[in-house]
Amino acid sequence: MGRGDLSDREWARLEPHLPRNVGRGGRWKSHRKVINGILFRQRTGIPWRDLPTRFGRWKTVYDRHRRWSADGTWQRILRGVQADADAEGRIDWSMVSMDSTSCRVHQHAAGVRTRAPRIPGRRGRPVQHRGDEALGRSRGGLTCKIHLASEGGRRPLAFVITPGQWGDAPQLIPVLERIRVPRPSGGHPRTQPDHVSGDKAYSSRRNRCYLRRWRIKHIIPERKDQRAHRQRRGSTGGRPTGFDSAMYRRCNEVERTINALKGFWAVASRFDRRAYVFHGTVTVAAVRLWIGS
Repeated sequence: MGRGDLSDREWARLEPHLPRNVGRGGRWKSHRKVINGILFRQRTGIPWRDLPTRFGRWKTVYDRHRRWSADGTWQRILRGVQADADAEGRIDWSMVSMDSTSCRVHQHAAGVRTRAPRIPGRRGRPVQHRGDEALGRSRGGLTCKIHLASEGGRRPLAFVITPGQWGDAPQLIPVLERIRVPRPSGGHPRTQPDHVSGDKAYSSRRNRCYLRRWRIKHIIPERKDQRAHRQRRGSTGGRPTGFDSAMYRRCNEVERTINALKGFWAVASRFDRRAYVFHGTVTVAAVRLWIGS
């Protein structure tokens, strides 16, 4: 086993959620070797063509990652390992922390065509296709942003990829709506934590109303301009927002989750042209964090 490859313990957690061979021809042979190749590229950020030969043909490794990113296989695997962790009581639902991080886009990821890509053997658009390819331009160049929800154990529950110039507050609801941890025993998936925390960037009336409607306690400090606007309106401005400063100290959990994700060079710097492929890249990094904990 090479450095960074899946251990036997990690493979035992991952293997039950991988696609099975269907029909003749052994379509999905050597799952472990191919996934180790994908993880090697994740960790080092090297071009796919430079993969060591011990992982097999580089195009086999790349095609499997691209197909599984397109048809949502990586997302299903992530939910599967999350369901196992929840059944074992390894998910801390007491508080989910929200934050975002910007990723520089490599020059090789620019210049992508705007039309939807065609995936061999699959009809329609990829599951995570974006018309803008989640590319944003700022003074420093091309960037994209990962909006993340992390549970108390410092592992990602859900995330959204957007262009780098998009704000944080409008993405709180889309990220929370992507939290769906299945229950192996049956029933509705687990979607709601007890508390949601975030910095001042997530302070908005829309977000607070959404959390109150779903009976989720929020720990989001109020911005000074919002507080002044509420006070100017007097009794019509509403009551002051509640804030638990003691629990707010746990906001560093999401920062530590982001640091763990950015330990993968292919996440810290985006080399993938297509947004759905980069979404799969971040999902693979999240899967590795879940099975390794």
